[in-house]
Amino acid sequence: MNGDLSVIISGFGGQGALFAGILLCHAAVVEGKHTTWFPSYGAEMRGGAVNCCVNISDYDVPSPIIDKADVVIALNDASQEKFESKVKSGGFMIINSSLSHLQTKRTDINYIKIPLNELAQKLIQPAFVNVIALGAFLEKTKILKIESVKQVMKEMAKTVSAKKAALLPNNLECIDFGASIISQRMVTV
Repeated sequence: MNGDLSVIISGFGGQGALFAGILLCHAAVVEGKHTTWFPSYGAEMRGGAVNCCVNISDYDVPSPIIDKADVVIALNDASQEKFESKVKSGGFMIINSSLSHLQTKRTDINYIKIPLNELAQKLIQPAFVNVIALGAFLEKTKILKIESVKQVMKEMAKTVSAKKAALLPNNLECIDFGASIISQRMVTV
C-alpha cells in the first residue's frame, strides 16, 4: 500500500493503542507525509476502551475522522467486535488472537491473527504487544519505513523519564520482531 492509508488501532487502556498511533504520526512527519491522529477513550484510561484513528497521506488530510479504514489493529475481542465492520472492502484486520477468539464475519477483507501476548511473553516483553503489532502492520503495508519509527522512538526516549527511556531497546527489538512475523510468514497473511 502506497500513498494514502487509514488505520484504526484499538484495545483497552494500558495496551498502548494510542502510543502506537502517535509513533505512526511522528514517523509520517519524518518521511514528509501528511498525517492526523484522533484519539478516543473513556474516563478510565487503564482498562477502559481506547482507540485512535490515524491517516497517512502524500496529500492534505481533510478530516481526522475515519468512517472506513484500510486497516484495523484490534488488540482485544471488544475491538474486533466493534471495528470489524469499519474495514474497507479489500482491507485487512490484525487481530490479537491471544485476547480475541471471536469468529471472523467478513469474506471481503483479510485477517491476520497473531498471538501477540504469547509472543510478547516469549520475548519477555509482555507490555509490548502494541509495538509488535505495529511492526507487523508496517511490514505488511510498507506505508512507512520501520527505520523512521525507530528514529521517532529514539527521539522520544530523550524526552521521557529514565524509567521509560530504559525501555527503548525493548521497543526496538519488538518492532523488528513484529515485522519478522510478516516477512518470515510466521502467520497466515
